[in-house]
Amino acid sequence: MSVEIKVPDLPESVADATVATWHKQPGDFVERDEVLVDIETDKVVLEVPAPETGVLDSIVEEEGATVLARQLLANLLPGQAQSKPATKEASAESVSEGERLKPNDLSDLSPTVRRLVAENDLDLDKITGTGKAGRVTKKDVEAKLAQISKASASAPEVKPLAASRSEERVPMTRLRKRVAERLLEAKNSTAMLTTFNEIDMQPVMELRKKYRDLFEKKHGIRLGFMSFYVKAVVEALKQYPEVNASIDGDDIVYHNYFDVSIAVSTPRGLVTPVLRDCDQLSMAEIEEQIKNLAVKGQDGKLTVEELMGGNFTITNGGVFGSLMSTPIINPPQSAILGMHKIQDRPVAINGQVEIRPMMYVALSYDHRIIDGRESVGFLVKIKELLEDPNRLLLSV
Repeated sequence: MSVEIKVPDLPESVADATVATWHKQPGDFVERDEVLVDIETDKVVLEVPAPETGVLDSIVEEEGATVLARQLLANLLPGQAQSKPATKEASAESVSEGERLKPNDLSDLSPTVRRLVAENDLDLDKITGTGKAGRVTKKDVEAKLAQISKASASAPEVKPLAASRSEERVPMTRLRKRVAERLLEAKNSTAMLTTFNEIDMQPVMELRKKYRDLFEKKHGIRLGFMSFYVKAVVEALKQYPEVNASIDGDDIVYHNYFDVSIAVSTPRGLVTPVLRDCDQLSMAEIEEQIKNLAVKGQDGKLTVEELMGGNFTITNGGVFGSLMSTPIINPPQSAILGMHKIQDRPVAINGQVEIRPMMYVALSYDHRIIDGRESVGFLVKIKELLEDPNRLLLSV
């Protein structure tokens, strides 16, 4: 009797999903808990494992199909039948190293590998796969790109002929489409304004330099700037609760907790995992959680729970070199803080011109709930805290 493989339960805010990649084909032997298929939603990629050991009997929904929660994906014949995998292993072993099995179809690869291959216009036949049965992995593609980059650096520059001009059309991922929808929603459904200020980062940089090694030795994590930003934001949110609120119909909902979303760039697009109860976290705990969320984002391992909620967002375009920008609100939140590149600039200090590491900050906010006084005061509060970080310890 076959076992039904179904789409897992989806979060309330996710209506449907897309079948991204089948890792097994009908007739393949699978072990219990081995991943059969990746299901992509507009938030995360869900892995569907085999509930039992057996042979994949049939696939009901092919790659690219739109599916709903609990919808039938495939059928599995349970049992310890080893005949098929034994044959595959024997045939794989009989193939020489230069003729290892390697899928030549993008549909056989993981979403990350497909994206890298498509974006860099790579030829799969020229990539040696080191995965199972010769499957091309992310590391294989990155190694090929490094090889190409090294070769191009040493070769003389040659201008391409006009005949080589081409275009490539790649479907948007569900995450990219959802981000686009939310950005348009934010622009069209909020009265969004942006206010700016600048911060002298020298006090934070000096404090960080003084205690960086001791901090890392004690806590096992590098002391970055984000923990200072998060701590300053929490103190400012306490003083200006409107910035920590949201609109629900005709009501204003004031949140008495501090869940801060951190914008993280991933291969699939921009995501905003949430640091919960930031007012109760130490700087070491903040740095540790941010690092873990960033690694999960790069590996596509963020869970739905880690992406849900959040009352306020911090985005740091400075890591990419951005000097100034106007970030877009992350609905249903009412404000977002944009941090930028720290750059030496001449400023007037006590009537004298000095060179200081300055950073522009931008607060985009929904004017329906936050007035100019609150928005400007919020930024000024963050400026005061970061220019005198001792105030973070004293909460003043």
